[in-house]
Amino acid sequence: MDTKRTLFFSLGVVLVGIGAVGVALPVLPTTPFIIAAAACFGKSSKRAEKWISNNRYFGSYIENYKNKQGVPIDVKRNSLIFLWIMLIISAFIINKPIMFIVLAVVGIGVSIHILLLKTKIEEKAE
Repeated sequence: MDTKRTLFFSLGVVLVGIGAVGVALPVLPTTPFIIAAAACFGKSSKRAEKWISNNRYFGSYIENYKNKQGVPIDVKRNSLIFLWIMLIISAFIINKPIMFIVLAVVGIGVSIHILLLKTKIEEKAE
């Protein structure tokens, strides 16, 4: 593997790791890191690109992005629920008044971002 491919592959692995952490940390977005990882894998390893595109956790992010379909409503709903549960738990663990404000501002910002994402319209089976 040449230097350029090795660099893109390594960057892709790091981006998948950051994206995976973003699943659990509401202040770290998952989607941009996973899409960037897919792009890096596309320049370095078709096998890795196929793996991330077919991954049961991350594949839908890439598919929805490539097709410009938007985010399914249930993903938006679950993201908002998880976001606020994690922020509330974090606020109580930290238990500092300034952090209540910081976490609330972050939560509002992330919520606005999620709500402004295009919503994928599910086709109904006839």
